Amino acid sequence: MSLSPRGPISLQAPSQRKNPTKSNKLLRRVRSVFRSFPIVSPTCRIPMSGRINDGHVHGGTRITGTLFGFRKARVNLAIQENPRCLPMLLLELAIPTGKLLQDMGLGLVRIALECEKHPSDKTKLIEEPIWTMYCNGKKTGYGIKREPTDDDLSVMQMLHAVSMGAGVLPSGEGVETPDGELTYMRSFFERVIGSKDSETYYMMNPDGSNGPELSIFFVRI
Repeated sequence: MSLSPRGPISLQAPSQRKNPTKSNKLLRRVRSVFRSFPIVSPTCRIPMSGRINDGHVHGGTRITGTLFGFRKARVNLAIQENPRCLPMLLLELAIPTGKLLQDMGLGLVRIALECEKHPSDKTKLIEEPIWTMYCNGKKTGYGIKREPTDDDLSVMQMLHAVSMGAGVLPSGEGVETPDGELTYMRSFFERVIGSKDSETYYMMNPDGSNGPELSIFFVRI
């Protein structure tokens, strides 16, 4: 990824909250050696939804989620406390950006990310390094947590004033890249923590309007 000239990064670290179920912490280190691929069941296990009829979620915390990447390259998911904060989670998902955005335009998309539970392991759920990924029940590959690069931070900086929206970002050289345009979609999500082994992120549409629907499930099994 190569972007237009960068300005200074003014993103702030997420706040530290006293309630451990709602705390958002900056991920500062990447593991040098990933643990072996998790053993998962043949079908994905999506936890029960916390939604109620008016579209809100019991116990949900509002955060910012951004899908971005070149259209033909893998999509990245950045989770932030708000648009002006550094990402507390950045995942590279095994699906092209253009394909995911196209699927979202056709209807509900459910992404399930699963990893193996180790009873003696104290790793927090969003700090797991590798996930088996399912999209609408079909296994698509793996999701990998990584540390934000300078280009990732440049994207977040360019979008720091955007709460919700979608579009194309300048790529710097002014020429078309083999992977297509650098696109993004940003929205508010409601984060629901079911337990230390399950979290769900529901995309929120403004004023209950119809639009792309996306749910992301993190599950340790």
